[in-house]
Amino acid sequence: MRARARGFTMVELMVTLAVAAIVVAAAVPGFQSLVNGNRLAGAANELVASLQTARMEAIRRNRRVAVCASANANAGIDATCATADIDGFITFVDANADGDFDKVGDTLLRNASLPGNLEIGGDTFVSYRSDGLARDSAGTLVTAGRVRLRIDTTRPTTNVRCLEITTGGTMVRTPETHDAACS
Repeated sequence: MRARARGFTMVELMVTLAVAAIVVAAAVPGFQSLVNGNRLAGAANELVASLQTARMEAIRRNRRVAVCASANANAGIDATCATADIDGFITFVDANADGDFDKVGDTLLRNASLPGNLEIGGDTFVSYRSDGLARDSAGTLVTAGRVRLRIDTTRPTTNVRCLEITTGGTMVRTPETHDAACS
């Protein structure tokens, strides 16, 4: 007896492809939400790491260490502090206490780049002195500084991460409200 050729019919292949298309169409929005949520969490974690590094190095070095938002965080030694078109944060030893990263005299400790369409609101400059307490750009003790990170997307629906810098200089994640503001 001859063996019969085995395989799929055209109808079976078309049904399989249709089912696969439906499954992919249902999974893509959920995956997009997962990716954006992870990008936002990663950006918040980078900021917390920058703030923790600044606090630790200020205590260790007995010098002022600052974290500021930057429009060119990946530029290394050429990075500068900025308040617009922010793409990340830089952490540096602020030797002359002027609140700006100077190529000569200041030491760049860390630069963190943030994902593409991330918006930053609230405090964009924090410095720590050797006592480990956070201060703003005017040198005033920060009692409840807030940084708001937001991704411009509808997925995930909670597209905001809020960080609060408490009186002791530590960082706490605070809940976001339904209108995407920080409480």
